[in-house]
Amino acid sequence: MRRTLVAAAVALLGVPAAAQQGAPATAPAEGELRQVVVTPGLGMARPAFDIPASVDVLPGPVLRNDTLGINLSESLARVPGITALNRQNYAQDIQISSRGYGARSTFGVRGLRLYTDGIPATAPDGQSQTSHFDLFSADRMEVLRGPFSALHGNSSGGVISLFTADGGPQTVAEISGAIGSDSIRRVNARLSGQQGAWQYSLSATHFETEGARDWSSAQRRGFNGKFKYNAGPDTTLTLVVNQLDMPEALDPLGLTRAEFEADPTQASPGARPFRTRKAVDQLQLGAILDHRLDAANALKLTTWRGQRGTEQYQAIPPATQVPITQPGGVIDLQREDQGLDAQWVHATRLAGAPFTLTAGVYADELREHRLGFQNFTGPAAAPTELGVRGALRRDEDNRARTVDQYVEGVWSGERFSLTAGLRHSSIVFRSSDHFITGANGDDSGEVAYGATTPVLGVVWHASETLNLYASAGRGFETPTLNELANRPGGGGLNTALQPAVSRQWELGAKARLAGRWQLNAAVFEARTADEIVVLSNSGGRSTFQNAGRTRRHGLELLAAGPLGGGWSTALAATWLQARYDNSFLTCGPPPCTTPTVLVPAGNRIPGIPDRTLFAELAWQHRPWGLETAAEVRHTGRIAVDDLNTDFAAASTIVSLRAALTQPVGRWTMREFLRVDNVADRRYAGSVIVNEGNGRYFEPAPGRTWLLGVNAAYTF
Repeated sequence: MRRTLVAAAVALLGVPAAAQQGAPATAPAEGELRQVVVTPGLGMARPAFDIPASVDVLPGPVLRNDTLGINLSESLARVPGITALNRQNYAQDIQISSRGYGARSTFGVRGLRLYTDGIPATAPDGQSQTSHFDLFSADRMEVLRGPFSALHGNSSGGVISLFTADGGPQTVAEISGAIGSDSIRRVNARLSGQQGAWQYSLSATHFETEGARDWSSAQRRGFNGKFKYNAGPDTTLTLVVNQLDMPEALDPLGLTRAEFEADPTQASPGARPFRTRKAVDQLQLGAILDHRLDAANALKLTTWRGQRGTEQYQAIPPATQVPITQPGGVIDLQREDQGLDAQWVHATRLAGAPFTLTAGVYADELREHRLGFQNFTGPAAAPTELGVRGALRRDEDNRARTVDQYVEGVWSGERFSLTAGLRHSSIVFRSSDHFITGANGDDSGEVAYGATTPVLGVVWHASETLNLYASAGRGFETPTLNELANRPGGGGLNTALQPAVSRQWELGAKARLAGRWQLNAAVFEARTADEIVVLSNSGGRSTFQNAGRTRRHGLELLAAGPLGGGWSTALAATWLQARYDNSFLTCGPPPCTTPTVLVPAGNRIPGIPDRTLFAELAWQHRPWGLETAAEVRHTGRIAVDDLNTDFAAASTIVSLRAALTQPVGRWTMREFLRVDNVADRRYAGSVIVNEGNGRYFEPAPGRTWLLGVNAAYTF
């Protein structure tokens, strides 16, 4: 297989490939072909075309126009190498993986680094959330895959950065609303503008739905504010505030194969009796100071502080919760996160060509107070009530602290450009147990990890319209606090669990062709040692282990451009093989504390489709302000567990949309209609990896519709 990959890489060098600016719904304007991005490295912004990495940009209109504008899965399908699966479960967020990294997450996002306006949305332990991403006010989203992700530290199998649009120079008031299937209702309001040296953008969102399945209704309210103060030609201060309130999101849980085939709209039998649900409130504040010292030197200081509260009710039988060592079925989690990133950028010349050096220090700390309660009252044999907070079963304070140092150099020659970076990370996890009684001893503990992650990339500027590049790097991924929380057979930090260490390389090409066409192709491989996998998962308690070596390799293709006559097209395709190189032992059906079941070498890593495709054919009639498009999304088979005992079948879904835009004086009106899954296909939209009770399948909805209107007034 290695020879096949090498041959494919060599073939790529003879094929024009994309500028990697994303796959917009219509052909990109000329200026977009040189769009500047900031995500790949750590310092200066550079044109994506000149970077030795796979990085795509999705502009704001693609993120929100003619869509619900709530879930990242709606737009990330346009990015090759990224799999974003909508669980149709707002209690668990969407499932995002980058070239297979992050696929094992059963809730939230892990294995990737997320940012909003430069403020980390990923905790020091590598756990992330996307529910607070405000797409309505976004200027763009940058998506990075491959070796250069490692420059961002722990758990950076990929990087997703969302940027809010700056306000001004005009004052704009905007309101948007949508209604649709499953009693979907969304309202957004935004005000942006400029007052003297201040630029501002304020955005508020209210969203609610009854859900595509029984017991899956949700409500969500959010606010996003960005204030930029231009103190002078050399100094800017940006302030960011982001708030999320999700008072209740019901959790329908996964379905077994039999339940899924009988009725995919049903909730799991345990959901209603235990009233499975989640409530979240979150507030994050950030400040970014940019100051240019002189023509050669600049400083950037980023600081942030946030808090997140979560209350979750799980479906765990009372009898399972009787032992004093069992953590219960109700989770009450309070998290506080704060950090600082201090960065220096020096621009000079080296060997007659521009050279930029970036160096910095990054420190981040997470403090967590975790309580666990039984999810019933009364005796376990005959509970008085289910799905309520009962007796205390867990009380601990957890802490994760990281301190990183990094440096990156970029040398830009006429025919070649070199980028090299190095990051050293030190991470300490500490747990203090306060629930010590009877057979439940003191489970306090501490574990520390460290890693150095180098990356190197080279670009050959073959012509003004074609760049060929190669990159390689080393990355690492520590366990999260949730993954460390339980030792096999008992509580307390699993100090035997080691970080996964990866070595990646990538070859690719980027081309800008006549007629505003973008094409790109990349071939990649990542080999990981000590892959972190589930050991056991039952009774609300998951344990993890290291499973030897894995290999992820594949191809990515992206193309977008006009066809003439108002027609345009876009394509994003990925072929990905992700398998275990070594056999290992795992647990069988619960209860299980000692692994006895063999996972053979060659098994597919669960949660990762072997191929994905997004294709779009769009037509615009500018005199009428009419836009129409047909979208096709294909997802390959997905293994549900390490043993590959079952798979979610491949699916191909067709969607249609149409929109009208009318400028009326100072007003701009836009209306749209969208129909998803036109053929009303039945399929599993995502899977719960290694679910202990075999409830792997999370059904996708059938045919749905969405109707929306947007009105903007420019003062």
